[in-house]
Parts: sequence; structure tokens; C-alpha cells
Amino acid sequence: MTTLCDSPQGMSRSAEKVLVDKARRGDRAALRELIDLHKDRLFSFVVRIVGNAHDAEDACQEAFLRAFSALDSFSTQYRFSTWLFTIAYRVCLNSMRRRKAMTGDLDFAALCRHEQPPEEALVESERCRAVRSAVWGAVDELSAPQRAAVLLFYRQEQSCQDIAEIMQVPVATVKSHLHRARARLRESLETQFGREYAESPLRIAAG
Repeated sequence: MTTLCDSPQGMSRSAEKVLVDKARRGDRAALRELIDLHKDRLFSFVVRIVGNAHDAEDACQEAFLRAFSALDSFSTQYRFSTWLFTIAYRVCLNSMRRRKAMTGDLDFAALCRHEQPPEEALVESERCRAVRSAVWGAVDELSAPQRAAVLLFYRQEQSCQDIAEIMQVPVATVKSHLHRARARLRESLETQFGREYAESPLRIAAG
């Protein structure tokens, strides 16, 4: 599965550098290709942070504009996608601060409705749907940075190092966000459903 530290469509680091260099020189085709390579995954991340499609579209557009206007400052020692997600995350936080909605603003229950493997019969059961709903209901009580860490780790399959770069926080802070989320979920699920569902709650929810 593609991650933020792997370029979309398997693009090599050298090919990505060539594309970025062309974009820096004002090559409109290169700019369009960068957008096409990243827009779907960026929108998927952003919409779950800001909570609605309209604001997500605005945030994605702003993130791309900021990225392209600052291409001269981009260092190719990083993946373009990591840099872009970093910008998008800051745009999301600024948007949420303007709306005074730092908490209670995301529909994490929606996450369990995506990418459910058909062979996983358990995922389709009423009980597991209830577990997924309970999981994301508990995550919904976390702060926006904690929510972002959970999304990046479990939905985008990012490493703690990559998440730290995106969120511009120490790796220890990322691990703390994830630890608190897991602890909250284990406690909540064990109370509601028993120990078997409290072992790896986010992986159950992510389906």
C-alpha cells in the first residue's frame, strides 16, 4: 500500500525531483501532474480533519497554492508528499481555529465505512459495526492533533517519524498521541464488549 514516504504510482525519488524542478521553472504540465498524483489522498486526509467536503476542498486548494508558491524553499531530501501533507495539516488547524472547533468536529465513525475486505465476515457483523462505531466515537473525543495522528497512522499507514514531520512535533509526541488513543479505546471497548475486542481496537475499526 502506498504511504507518504513512497511516491504515488511508484514514482522514484529521482523522477519526483525532475518533476518538482520542472514545476519550479513554471512548467504547467508538471504542476498539474503533481496535483493529480496527490489530490485524492490529500483530500481523503483533509476531509476527515475538517469534517466536511466544502471546507476540505478549500483547504486542499490552499495547501497546493502554498506549496507551489514556496517550491523554491522545498528541499528534495524530503518527499514532496510529506511536505504537502505538512502544509495541509497546518491549513486544517488554522481553519479549525478560525471556526473555534478544535474538538468534536470530526466524524470518525465514517472511517469504518471504507475499504472493508469482503472476506472479513466479522467486519460485516452487527457486533463489529457496533465496535467500530464505539471506537471512532471514543477517538472523536481526542484533540485535533491526536485525531490527525490516529488517521495518519491507521488510515494512511505512516510511521511515527513521518507523522512527526507532517505534524511538526517530536516523535515522542506522536507516540504519546497514539498511546493515549489506544488506552482510551481499550478501556472503552473492554467495558462495552469484553477483553477480546479491546486488544487492537483501531485495527478492528479500520477494517
